[in-house]
Amino acid sequence: MEMGCNPIVRNSGTNFSIPICPRHRSFTFSLSPHPIQILAPTVLVHQPQLLVSSPSPLIPKTSYSTSSITSDSSVKALRLLLESPGIHQGPACFDALSAKLIQQAGFRFCFTSGFSVSAARLGLPDVGLISYGEMVDQGSLITQAVSIPVIGDGDNGYGNAMNVKRTVKGFIEAGFAGIILEDQVAPKACGHTQGRKVVSRDEAVMKIKAAIDARKESGSDIVIVARTDSRQAVSLEEALWRSRAFADAGADVLFIDALASREEMKAFCEVSPFVPKMANMLEGGGKTPILNPVELEELGFKIISYPLSLIGVSIRAMEDALAAIKGGRVPPPGSLPSFDEIKETLGFNKYYEEEKKYMVNNSQSSTAGYSSPTYAARISRGGYEQKSTKAEDQIIDLLPPVVYDNINTNSSRDRMSWIWSRTLRIKITGKDGLQKLDVRIPAGFLEGMSRIIPGLAGVNIMEMLEDAPIDADGSPQSGKILLDFNDAVGDRIQVLIE
Repeated sequence: MEMGCNPIVRNSGTNFSIPICPRHRSFTFSLSPHPIQILAPTVLVHQPQLLVSSPSPLIPKTSYSTSSITSDSSVKALRLLLESPGIHQGPACFDALSAKLIQQAGFRFCFTSGFSVSAARLGLPDVGLISYGEMVDQGSLITQAVSIPVIGDGDNGYGNAMNVKRTVKGFIEAGFAGIILEDQVAPKACGHTQGRKVVSRDEAVMKIKAAIDARKESGSDIVIVARTDSRQAVSLEEALWRSRAFADAGADVLFIDALASREEMKAFCEVSPFVPKMANMLEGGGKTPILNPVELEELGFKIISYPLSLIGVSIRAMEDALAAIKGGRVPPPGSLPSFDEIKETLGFNKYYEEEKKYMVNNSQSSTAGYSSPTYAARISRGGYEQKSTKAEDQIIDLLPPVVYDNINTNSSRDRMSWIWSRTLRIKITGKDGLQKLDVRIPAGFLEGMSRIIPGLAGVNIMEMLEDAPIDADGSPQSGKILLDFNDAVGDRIQVLIE
Protein backbone atom coordinates (compact mmCIF):
# COMPACT_ATOMS: atom_id res chain seq x y z
CA MET A 1 0.00 0.00 0.00
CA GLU A 2 1.29 3.42 -0.95
CA MET A 3 0.24 6.75 0.45
CA GLY A 4 -0.41 9.48 -2.11
CA CYS A 5 0.83 12.34 0.16
CA ASN A 6 1.92 12.36 3.79
CA PRO A 7 0.16 15.15 5.68
CA ILE A 8 2.09 17.47 7.99
CA VAL A 9 0.04 18.89 10.87
CA ARG A 10 0.85 22.43 11.99
CA ASN A 11 -0.85 24.13 14.90
CA SER A 12 -1.38 27.83 14.20
CA GLY A 13 -3.22 29.34 17.15
CA THR A 14 -6.83 28.30 16.75
CA ASN A 15 -6.58 26.30 13.53
CA PHE A 16 -4.77 23.27 12.21
CA SER A 17 -3.31 23.78 8.72
CA ILE A 18 -2.31 20.67 6.83
CA PRO A 19 -0.35 21.30 3.61
CA ILE A 20 -0.63 18.14 1.55
CA CYS A 21 1.97 19.04 -1.07
CA PRO A 22 3.27 22.24 -2.70
CA ARG A 23 0.64 22.16 -5.44
CA HIS A 24 -2.32 21.00 -3.30
CA ARG A 25 -4.43 23.15 -1.04
CA SER A 26 -4.38 22.90 2.75
CA PHE A 27 -7.13 21.45 4.89
CA THR A 28 -8.02 23.72 7.82
CA PHE A 29 -9.90 22.68 10.97
CA SER A 30 -11.04 24.75 13.93
CA LEU A 31 -9.89 23.55 17.35
CA SER A 32 -12.43 21.52 19.22
CA PRO A 33 -12.58 20.53 22.89
CA HIS A 34 -12.86 16.97 21.63
CA PRO A 35 -9.93 15.04 20.21
CA ILE A 36 -9.85 14.89 16.41
CA GLN A 37 -8.15 12.36 14.21
CA ILE A 38 -6.17 13.65 11.24
CA LEU A 39 -6.29 11.26 8.30
CA ALA A 40 -4.47 11.33 5.01
CA PRO A 41 -6.71 12.86 2.34
CA THR A 42 -6.43 9.92 0.01
CA VAL A 43 -5.27 6.35 0.40
CA LEU A 44 -4.19 4.70 -2.83
CA VAL A 45 -4.35 0.95 -3.01
CA HIS A 46 -2.40 -0.33 -6.01
CA GLN A 47 -3.20 -3.67 -7.60
CA PRO A 48 -2.46 -4.81 -11.13
CA GLN A 49 -4.41 -2.43 -13.40
CA LEU A 50 -6.58 -1.44 -10.45
CA LEU A 51 -6.56 1.80 -8.53
CA VAL A 52 -8.96 2.19 -5.63
CA SER A 53 -9.34 5.49 -3.83
CA SER A 54 -10.84 5.52 -0.34
CA PRO A 55 -12.74 8.78 0.14
CA SER A 56 -11.52 11.15 2.78
CA PRO A 57 -13.88 12.09 5.62
CA LEU A 58 -12.46 15.62 5.49
CA ILE A 59 -13.90 18.33 3.25
CA PRO A 60 -11.22 20.62 1.83
CA LYS A 61 -11.50 24.36 1.50
CA THR A 62 -10.26 25.05 -2.01
CA SER A 63 -8.56 28.29 -2.88
CA TYR A 64 -9.93 28.70 -6.40
CA SER A 65 -12.93 30.87 -7.18
CA THR A 66 -16.40 29.50 -6.49
CA SER A 67 -18.32 32.68 -7.25
CA SER A 68 -19.92 31.09 -10.32
CA ILE A 69 -20.23 27.55 -9.02
CA THR A 70 -23.31 26.77 -11.12
CA SER A 71 -21.97 28.02 -14.46
CA ASP A 72 -18.51 26.65 -13.69
CA SER A 73 -19.70 23.16 -12.78
CA SER A 74 -17.69 21.63 -15.63
CA VAL A 75 -14.56 23.44 -14.42
CA LYS A 76 -15.13 22.10 -10.93
CA ALA A 77 -15.62 18.59 -12.31
CA LEU A 78 -12.36 18.82 -14.26
CA ARG A 79 -10.41 20.04 -11.24
CA LEU A 80 -11.83 17.23 -9.13
CA LEU A 81 -10.77 14.83 -11.86
CA LEU A 82 -7.23 16.18 -11.86
CA GLU A 83 -7.05 15.80 -8.09
CA SER A 84 -8.52 12.29 -8.06
CA PRO A 85 -6.38 9.13 -8.07
CA GLY A 86 -5.35 7.35 -11.23
CA ILE A 87 -4.89 8.40 -14.83
CA HIS A 88 -7.72 9.66 -17.01
CA GLN A 89 -8.31 9.21 -20.74
CA GLY A 90 -9.79 11.97 -22.90
CA PRO A 91 -10.53 11.30 -26.57
CA ALA A 92 -10.58 14.37 -28.80
CA CYS A 93 -13.82 15.45 -30.44
CA PHE A 94 -14.32 17.75 -33.41
CA ASP A 95 -18.05 18.52 -33.33
CA ALA A 96 -21.12 18.16 -31.14
CA LEU A 97 -21.91 14.62 -32.30
CA SER A 98 -18.42 13.26 -31.64
CA ALA A 99 -18.46 14.89 -28.20
CA LYS A 100 -21.83 13.31 -27.45
CA LEU A 101 -20.51 9.89 -28.46
CA ILE A 102 -17.53 10.33 -26.12
CA GLN A 103 -19.88 11.09 -23.24
CA GLN A 104 -22.17 8.18 -24.10
CA ALA A 105 -19.13 5.87 -24.10
CA GLY A 106 -18.55 6.74 -20.43
CA PHE A 107 -15.53 9.05 -20.59
CA ARG A 108 -15.40 11.68 -17.86
CA PHE A 109 -13.94 14.45 -20.01
CA CYS A 110 -12.74 15.13 -23.54
CA PHE A 111 -10.56 17.43 -25.59
CA THR A 112 -11.14 19.36 -28.78
CA SER A 113 -8.47 18.77 -31.38
CA GLY A 114 -7.51 21.75 -33.52
CA PHE A 115 -6.24 19.28 -36.10
CA SER A 116 -9.62 17.52 -36.24
CA VAL A 117 -11.74 20.67 -36.08
CA SER A 118 -9.77 22.17 -38.96
CA ALA A 119 -10.29 18.95 -40.92
CA ALA A 120 -14.02 18.60 -40.18
CA ARG A 121 -15.04 22.26 -40.33
CA LEU A 122 -12.77 23.54 -43.12
CA GLY A 123 -11.51 20.42 -44.83
CA LEU A 124 -8.04 21.93 -44.46
CA PRO A 125 -4.78 20.94 -42.73
CA ASP A 126 -3.87 22.15 -39.25
CA VAL A 127 -1.39 24.82 -40.35
CA GLY A 128 -2.86 27.89 -38.66
CA LEU A 129 -5.70 28.48 -41.14
CA ILE A 130 -8.56 28.06 -38.70
CA SER A 131 -9.37 31.19 -36.71
CA TYR A 132 -10.15 32.09 -33.13
CA GLY A 133 -13.77 32.82 -34.01
CA GLU A 134 -14.26 29.48 -35.74
CA MET A 135 -12.76 27.56 -32.81
CA VAL A 136 -14.92 29.41 -30.28
CA ASP A 137 -18.04 28.86 -32.38
CA GLN A 138 -17.32 25.15 -32.77
CA GLY A 139 -16.48 24.88 -29.09
CA SER A 140 -19.74 26.48 -28.03
CA LEU A 141 -21.71 23.88 -30.01
CA ILE A 142 -19.63 21.10 -28.47
CA THR A 143 -19.98 22.22 -24.85
CA GLN A 144 -23.74 22.69 -25.27
CA ALA A 145 -24.08 19.09 -26.47
CA VAL A 146 -22.49 17.44 -23.42
CA SER A 147 -22.27 17.75 -19.66
CA ILE A 148 -18.74 16.39 -19.23
CA PRO A 149 -15.82 18.87 -19.05
CA VAL A 150 -14.23 19.81 -22.37
CA ILE A 151 -10.63 21.03 -22.69
CA GLY A 152 -10.37 23.29 -25.72
CA ASP A 153 -7.44 23.68 -28.09
CA GLY A 154 -6.49 27.36 -27.90
CA ASP A 155 -3.56 26.98 -30.32
CA ASN A 156 -1.03 29.78 -29.65
CA GLY A 157 -3.67 32.21 -28.39
CA TYR A 158 -3.99 33.74 -31.88
CA GLY A 159 -1.48 36.51 -31.29
CA ASN A 160 0.40 38.22 -28.49
CA ALA A 161 -0.33 38.21 -24.76
CA MET A 162 -3.33 40.50 -25.22
CA ASN A 163 -4.77 38.12 -27.80
CA VAL A 164 -4.21 35.27 -25.35
CA LYS A 165 -6.33 37.11 -22.77
CA ARG A 166 -9.15 37.51 -25.27
CA THR A 167 -8.85 33.86 -26.28
CA VAL A 168 -9.08 32.65 -22.68
CA LYS A 169 -12.11 34.83 -22.00
CA GLY A 170 -13.76 33.64 -25.21
CA PHE A 171 -13.18 30.00 -24.30
CA ILE A 172 -14.68 30.64 -20.87
CA GLU A 173 -17.78 32.16 -22.46
CA ALA A 174 -18.00 29.20 -24.83
CA GLY A 175 -18.24 26.83 -21.85
CA PHE A 176 -14.84 25.17 -21.91
CA ALA A 177 -13.53 23.74 -18.65
CA GLY A 178 -9.91 23.98 -19.76
CA ILE A 179 -7.75 25.51 -22.48
CA ILE A 180 -4.48 24.36 -24.04
CA LEU A 181 -2.08 27.17 -24.96
CA GLU A 182 1.14 26.57 -26.87
CA ASP A 183 4.30 28.53 -27.59
CA GLN A 184 4.52 28.24 -31.37
CA VAL A 185 4.95 31.26 -33.60
CA ALA A 186 2.27 32.14 -36.13
CA PRO A 187 1.28 30.48 -38.31
CA LYS A 188 1.31 27.48 -36.01
CA ALA A 189 1.28 23.86 -37.14
CA CYS A 190 0.49 20.39 -35.86
CA GLY A 191 3.09 19.43 -33.27
CA HIS A 192 4.16 16.29 -35.12
CA THR A 193 4.69 17.93 -38.50
CA GLN A 194 7.67 19.77 -39.95
CA GLY A 195 8.58 23.42 -39.82
CA ARG A 196 7.60 24.32 -36.27
CA LYS A 197 9.13 27.30 -34.51
CA VAL A 198 8.56 28.68 -31.02
CA VAL A 199 8.53 32.16 -29.54
CA SER A 200 11.19 33.27 -27.06
CA ARG A 201 11.26 32.01 -23.48
CA ASP A 202 10.13 35.34 -22.08
CA GLU A 203 7.21 35.67 -24.48
CA ALA A 204 6.11 32.09 -23.88
CA VAL A 205 6.03 32.59 -20.09
CA MET A 206 4.36 35.98 -20.41
CA LYS A 207 1.54 34.43 -22.44
CA ILE A 208 0.83 31.93 -19.65
CA LYS A 209 0.81 34.79 -17.12
CA ALA A 210 -1.63 36.66 -19.37
CA ALA A 211 -3.87 33.58 -19.42
CA ILE A 212 -3.84 33.44 -15.62
CA ASP A 213 -4.75 37.16 -15.45
CA ALA A 214 -7.62 36.68 -17.92
CA ARG A 215 -8.94 33.86 -15.78
CA LYS A 216 -8.90 36.04 -12.67
CA GLU A 217 -10.54 38.95 -14.47
CA SER A 218 -13.33 36.66 -15.67
CA GLY A 219 -14.03 35.29 -12.21
CA SER A 220 -13.57 31.82 -13.64
CA ASP A 221 -11.29 28.96 -12.70
CA ILE A 222 -10.74 27.49 -16.17
CA VAL A 223 -7.87 25.01 -16.18
CA ILE A 224 -4.77 26.33 -17.98
CA VAL A 225 -2.82 23.63 -19.84
CA ALA A 226 0.58 25.02 -20.84
CA ARG A 227 2.04 23.32 -23.89
CA THR A 228 5.50 23.72 -25.37
CA ASP A 229 6.57 22.59 -28.84
CA SER A 230 10.21 23.35 -28.17
CA ARG A 231 11.17 19.65 -27.96
CA GLN A 232 11.15 19.37 -31.75
CA ALA A 233 11.80 23.05 -32.47
CA VAL A 234 14.84 23.39 -30.16
CA SER A 235 15.75 20.58 -27.75
CA LEU A 236 14.51 18.44 -24.88
CA GLU A 237 16.42 20.61 -22.41
CA GLU A 238 14.65 23.71 -23.68
CA ALA A 239 11.28 21.98 -23.36
CA LEU A 240 12.00 20.96 -19.77
CA TRP A 241 13.12 24.50 -18.88
CA ARG A 242 9.95 25.99 -20.32
CA SER A 243 7.78 23.48 -18.50
CA ARG A 244 9.31 24.48 -15.17
CA ALA A 245 8.78 28.15 -16.01
CA PHE A 246 5.14 27.52 -16.97
CA ALA A 247 4.57 25.75 -13.65
CA ASP A 248 6.11 28.66 -11.74
CA ALA A 249 3.86 31.06 -13.69
CA GLY A 250 0.79 29.21 -12.42
CA ALA A 251 -0.14 26.70 -15.14
CA ASP A 252 -2.42 23.92 -13.88
CA VAL A 253 -1.26 21.17 -16.29
CA LEU A 254 1.99 20.79 -18.26
CA PHE A 255 2.30 19.33 -21.76
CA ILE A 256 5.37 18.80 -23.97
CA ASP A 257 4.29 17.77 -27.43
CA ALA A 258 6.16 15.26 -29.61
CA LEU A 259 8.36 13.69 -26.94
CA ALA A 260 10.39 11.04 -28.74
CA SER A 261 11.00 8.23 -26.21
CA ARG A 262 10.04 6.73 -22.88
CA GLU A 263 13.12 8.28 -21.35
CA GLU A 264 12.09 11.74 -22.49
CA MET A 265 8.57 11.18 -21.17
CA LYS A 266 9.95 10.11 -17.79
CA ALA A 267 12.27 13.13 -17.63
CA PHE A 268 9.29 15.39 -18.33
CA CYS A 269 7.22 13.86 -15.53
CA GLU A 270 10.05 14.53 -13.06
CA VAL A 271 9.78 18.28 -13.73
CA SER A 272 7.60 20.09 -11.14
CA PRO A 273 6.35 16.73 -9.82
CA PHE A 274 3.21 18.10 -8.17
CA VAL A 275 1.83 19.64 -11.38
CA PRO A 276 -0.25 17.17 -13.46
CA LYS A 277 1.23 16.11 -16.80
CA MET A 278 -0.60 15.51 -20.06
CA ALA A 279 0.37 12.80 -22.54
CA ASN A 280 -0.54 13.04 -26.22
CA MET A 281 -0.97 9.65 -27.89
CA LEU A 282 -0.97 10.68 -31.54
CA GLU A 283 -2.42 7.65 -33.28
CA GLY A 284 -1.18 6.30 -36.57
CA GLY A 285 2.48 7.28 -36.56
CA GLY A 286 3.43 10.33 -34.51
CA LYS A 287 6.79 10.93 -32.88
CA THR A 288 5.70 9.92 -29.35
CA PRO A 289 5.61 6.20 -28.42
CA ILE A 290 2.07 4.87 -28.00
CA LEU A 291 1.80 3.52 -24.44
CA ASN A 292 -1.19 2.12 -22.60
CA PRO A 293 -2.70 3.98 -19.62
CA VAL A 294 -0.97 1.78 -17.02
CA GLU A 295 2.44 2.49 -18.55
CA LEU A 296 1.72 6.20 -18.76
CA GLU A 297 0.60 6.34 -15.14
CA GLU A 298 3.79 4.58 -14.06
CA LEU A 299 5.80 7.29 -15.84
CA GLY A 300 3.85 9.96 -13.97
CA PHE A 301 1.19 11.24 -16.39
CA LYS A 302 -2.26 12.30 -15.19
CA ILE A 303 -4.36 12.80 -18.33
CA ILE A 304 -4.13 11.34 -21.83
CA SER A 305 -5.28 12.83 -25.11
CA TYR A 306 -6.17 10.73 -28.15
CA PRO A 307 -6.33 13.46 -30.83
CA LEU A 308 -6.97 11.54 -34.06
CA SER A 309 -8.92 8.39 -33.20
CA LEU A 310 -12.40 9.75 -33.94
CA ILE A 311 -11.58 11.88 -36.98
CA GLY A 312 -9.34 9.09 -38.34
CA VAL A 313 -11.91 6.30 -38.15
CA SER A 314 -14.57 8.70 -39.45
CA ILE A 315 -12.51 9.38 -42.57
CA ARG A 316 -11.92 5.70 -43.20
CA ALA A 317 -15.56 4.75 -42.54
CA MET A 318 -16.81 7.42 -44.96
CA GLU A 319 -14.33 6.32 -47.62
CA ASP A 320 -15.49 2.70 -47.28
CA ALA A 321 -19.16 3.71 -47.38
CA LEU A 322 -18.65 5.82 -50.50
CA ALA A 323 -16.77 2.99 -52.20
CA ALA A 324 -19.69 0.66 -51.45
CA ILE A 325 -22.26 3.14 -52.78
CA LYS A 326 -20.21 3.77 -55.92
CA GLY A 327 -20.14 0.01 -56.48
CA GLY A 328 -23.91 -0.18 -56.36
CA ARG A 329 -24.10 -1.44 -52.79
CA VAL A 330 -24.76 0.04 -49.36
CA PRO A 331 -22.41 -0.19 -46.36
CA PRO A 332 -22.62 -3.61 -44.69
CA PRO A 333 -24.72 -3.90 -41.50
CA GLY A 334 -21.63 -4.32 -39.35
CA SER A 335 -20.37 -0.86 -40.28
CA LEU A 336 -23.71 0.94 -40.33
CA PRO A 337 -25.98 1.42 -37.29
CA SER A 338 -29.67 0.75 -37.78
CA PHE A 339 -31.96 3.74 -38.21
CA ASP A 340 -33.35 3.09 -34.72
CA GLU A 341 -29.82 3.11 -33.29
CA ILE A 342 -29.04 6.38 -35.05
CA LYS A 343 -32.21 7.96 -33.67
CA GLU A 344 -31.40 6.76 -30.17
CA THR A 345 -27.87 8.16 -30.36
CA LEU A 346 -29.14 11.54 -31.50
CA GLY A 347 -31.83 11.69 -28.84
CA PHE A 348 -35.02 11.34 -30.90
CA ASN A 349 -36.73 9.16 -28.29
CA LYS A 350 -35.80 11.50 -25.48
CA TYR A 351 -37.10 14.41 -27.52
CA TYR A 352 -40.43 12.68 -28.17
CA GLU A 353 -40.89 11.93 -24.48
CA GLU A 354 -40.18 15.52 -23.49
CA GLU A 355 -42.37 16.85 -26.30
CA LYS A 356 -45.39 15.12 -24.76
CA LYS A 357 -45.22 17.54 -21.82
CA TYR A 358 -46.05 20.45 -24.14
CA MET A 359 -48.62 18.89 -26.47
CA VAL A 360 -51.78 20.94 -27.08
CA ASN A 361 -55.16 20.06 -28.58
CA ASN A 362 -55.06 21.35 -32.14
CA SER A 363 -58.84 21.74 -32.18
CA GLN A 364 -58.50 24.52 -29.63
CA SER A 365 -55.93 26.52 -31.57
CA SER A 366 -56.97 29.69 -33.42
CA THR A 367 -57.36 29.72 -37.20
CA ALA A 368 -57.70 33.48 -37.54
CA GLY A 369 -54.37 33.80 -39.31
CA TYR A 370 -50.82 32.53 -39.50
CA SER A 371 -49.37 33.36 -36.11
CA SER A 372 -46.07 31.60 -36.73
CA PRO A 373 -43.90 31.04 -39.81
CA THR A 374 -43.82 27.36 -38.89
CA TYR A 375 -47.55 26.82 -39.53
CA ALA A 376 -46.68 25.65 -43.00
CA ALA A 377 -44.40 22.99 -41.64
CA ARG A 378 -47.09 21.08 -39.76
CA ILE A 379 -47.82 18.90 -42.74
CA SER A 380 -47.04 15.28 -42.08
CA ARG A 381 -46.30 12.48 -44.48
CA GLY A 382 -45.42 8.99 -43.33
CA GLY A 383 -44.89 10.14 -39.75
CA TYR A 384 -42.28 12.75 -40.63
CA GLU A 385 -42.77 16.50 -40.41
CA GLN A 386 -41.13 18.50 -43.16
CA LYS A 387 -40.34 22.20 -43.16
CA SER A 388 -39.73 24.50 -46.09
CA THR A 389 -38.06 27.78 -45.21
CA LYS A 390 -36.15 28.47 -48.44
CA ALA A 391 -37.16 28.57 -52.07
CA GLU A 392 -34.70 25.85 -53.00
CA ASP A 393 -36.08 23.38 -50.44
CA GLN A 394 -37.65 20.22 -51.80
CA ILE A 395 -41.31 20.53 -52.75
CA ILE A 396 -43.62 18.36 -50.65
CA ASP A 397 -46.09 16.05 -52.38
CA LEU A 398 -48.95 15.73 -49.89
CA LEU A 399 -50.84 13.12 -51.88
CA PRO A 400 -50.03 11.49 -55.21
CA PRO A 401 -52.05 13.05 -58.05
CA VAL A 402 -54.80 10.96 -59.57
CA VAL A 403 -54.12 9.88 -63.12
CA TYR A 404 -57.08 9.33 -65.40
CA ASP A 405 -56.66 7.43 -68.63
CA ASN A 406 -58.78 7.33 -71.72
CA ILE A 407 -60.78 10.46 -70.90
CA ASN A 408 -63.23 11.72 -73.51
CA THR A 409 -62.91 15.50 -73.24
CA ASN A 410 -66.09 15.98 -75.23
CA SER A 411 -68.10 14.78 -72.25
CA SER A 412 -68.80 17.47 -69.63
CA ARG A 413 -68.60 14.83 -66.90
CA ASP A 414 -65.28 13.55 -68.20
CA ARG A 415 -64.01 17.12 -68.47
CA MET A 416 -64.97 17.65 -64.83
CA SER A 417 -63.00 14.56 -63.84
CA TRP A 418 -60.07 15.81 -65.92
CA ILE A 419 -60.09 19.15 -64.13
CA TRP A 420 -60.27 17.58 -60.69
CA SER A 421 -57.44 15.24 -61.49
CA ARG A 422 -55.06 18.15 -62.08
CA THR A 423 -52.30 18.89 -59.58
CA LEU A 424 -52.09 22.34 -58.06
CA ARG A 425 -49.01 23.92 -56.57
CA ILE A 426 -49.45 26.17 -53.54
CA LYS A 427 -46.64 28.58 -52.63
CA ILE A 428 -46.58 30.91 -49.63
CA THR A 429 -43.82 33.48 -49.28
CA GLY A 430 -43.46 35.53 -46.11
CA LYS A 431 -43.12 39.28 -46.17
CA ASP A 432 -39.48 38.77 -45.23
CA GLY A 433 -38.91 36.98 -48.53
CA LEU A 434 -38.48 33.51 -47.01
CA GLN A 435 -40.59 30.72 -48.47
CA LYS A 436 -42.89 29.15 -45.89
CA LEU A 437 -44.68 26.56 -47.99
CA ASP A 438 -44.32 24.90 -51.39
CA VAL A 439 -46.61 21.88 -51.89
CA ARG A 440 -48.38 19.97 -54.64
CA ILE A 441 -51.90 18.64 -54.09
CA PRO A 442 -54.78 17.32 -56.26
CA ALA A 443 -57.18 20.14 -57.07
CA GLY A 444 -60.03 18.41 -55.29
CA PHE A 445 -58.29 18.73 -51.97
CA LEU A 446 -57.82 22.48 -52.05
CA GLU A 447 -60.92 22.96 -49.92
CA GLY A 448 -59.33 20.92 -47.15
CA MET A 449 -56.21 23.08 -47.36
CA SER A 450 -58.24 26.09 -46.22
CA ARG A 451 -58.20 24.60 -42.72
CA ILE A 452 -54.43 24.93 -42.71
CA ILE A 453 -54.27 28.12 -44.77
CA PRO A 454 -57.23 30.34 -43.79
CA GLY A 455 -56.44 32.72 -46.65
CA LEU A 456 -57.78 30.11 -49.11
CA ALA A 457 -61.16 29.84 -47.41
CA GLY A 458 -64.05 30.51 -49.80
CA VAL A 459 -61.98 30.09 -52.97
CA ASN A 460 -64.04 28.59 -55.84
CA ILE A 461 -61.29 26.51 -57.40
CA MET A 462 -63.73 24.79 -59.76
CA GLU A 463 -64.71 28.08 -61.41
CA MET A 464 -61.07 29.14 -61.73
CA LEU A 465 -60.09 25.85 -63.37
CA GLU A 466 -63.00 25.96 -65.78
CA ASP A 467 -62.10 29.54 -66.82
CA ALA A 468 -58.41 28.76 -67.20
CA PRO A 469 -56.90 28.58 -70.71
CA ILE A 470 -56.70 25.00 -72.02
CA ASP A 471 -54.11 23.04 -73.94
CA ALA A 472 -54.72 21.14 -77.16
CA ASP A 473 -55.93 18.11 -75.19
CA GLY A 474 -58.53 20.20 -73.40
CA SER A 475 -56.80 20.33 -70.03
CA PRO A 476 -55.90 23.55 -68.19
CA GLN A 477 -52.53 24.93 -69.20
CA SER A 478 -49.62 23.98 -66.94
CA GLY A 479 -47.91 26.86 -65.15
CA LYS A 480 -51.01 29.04 -65.21
CA ILE A 481 -51.35 31.15 -62.05
CA LEU A 482 -54.86 30.84 -60.62
CA LEU A 483 -54.32 32.94 -57.49
CA ASP A 484 -51.70 35.51 -56.49
CA PHE A 485 -52.49 37.78 -53.52
CA ASN A 486 -51.26 38.96 -50.12
CA ASP A 487 -53.21 37.88 -47.06
CA ALA A 488 -53.97 39.83 -43.90
CA VAL A 489 -50.55 39.26 -42.34
CA GLY A 490 -48.61 40.16 -45.49
CA ASP A 491 -47.82 36.66 -46.77
CA ARG A 492 -47.99 36.17 -50.54
CA ILE A 493 -50.19 33.19 -51.54
CA GLN A 494 -49.90 31.72 -55.04
CA VAL A 495 -51.85 28.81 -56.57
CA LEU A 496 -50.56 27.46 -59.90
CA ILE A 497 -51.60 24.64 -62.22
CA GLU A 498 -48.95 21.93 -62.53
